[in-house]
Amino acid sequence: MAAAMKKRVGFIGSGQMAEALAKGLIDKHIITGDMISCSDPSPARKELFKGFGASPYESNLDVVKNSDVIFIAVKPQYVSVVLNEVRPALTENHTIVSIAAGVTVESLVNAAGPDAHVVRVMPNTPCLVGETAAAMCLGGKADAEDERIVRQMFEAVGKIYTVDEKLLAAVTGLSGSGPAYVFLMIEALADGGVRAGLPRDIAQALAAQTVLGSAKMVLDTGKHPGALKDMVTSPGGTTIAGVHELERSGVRAAFMNAVVSATNRANELSKM
Repeated sequence: MAAAMKKRVGFIGSGQMAEALAKGLIDKHIITGDMISCSDPSPARKELFKGFGASPYESNLDVVKNSDVIFIAVKPQYVSVVLNEVRPALTENHTIVSIAAGVTVESLVNAAGPDAHVVRVMPNTPCLVGETAAAMCLGGKADAEDERIVRQMFEAVGKIYTVDEKLLAAVTGLSGSGPAYVFLMIEALADGGVRAGLPRDIAQALAAQTVLGSAKMVLDTGKHPGALKDMVTSPGGTTIAGVHELERSGVRAAFMNAVVSATNRANELSKM
């Protein structure tokens, strides 16, 4: 099947998130493997990318020269170093996508140059299973075409929304850190099942599937979560007894506080 996008894609940094994106783009026929180039300090990571048709390079400059869309997928402290290194090879035809947490658009543009087309993206780890919840903001000379390209790519591995950069800290606090909150919730539900007598494997499977199905109901029906909750809670029944315990323990406030606390920390880190 022919690729849906004619853009060549490069990954500077070929870790798990880059791998998930590359595989998603190939699996959804957005691009073919031979349209991907990559670099990474680890020979094993480059060999892995080579396995699905990508061209690995020793030099970051070579990745830029062989790409139209460049993902900066290195640790945050190395982003400016990498962009300064490749800046001589960047042109107005390149779309630069940073997935490094906490690195501002201003920092990206300062390193890549004032004419750079920069898109800052905050994905999350479910990208690894094709279900990311991501947000992006545009910077530098990035325009609607850059936004369209990035949206098409990330929709191969989940959902992405465009927000003002000032809201990316809140995105970090909610969806960026959110998987950890949900994993904690699944673990707690499974522990409850074990306490009630279920075998561990069955309790964990039921808890995870319950979260998956409930999330799908919210997304597919478009109904408010409160309305869906009310559909399950019959008068004087088991569910309202359980919900009462959750409310008495302050679970709702705890989740809200977790998002706000993580958001505040994201703001602090972006200023360091």
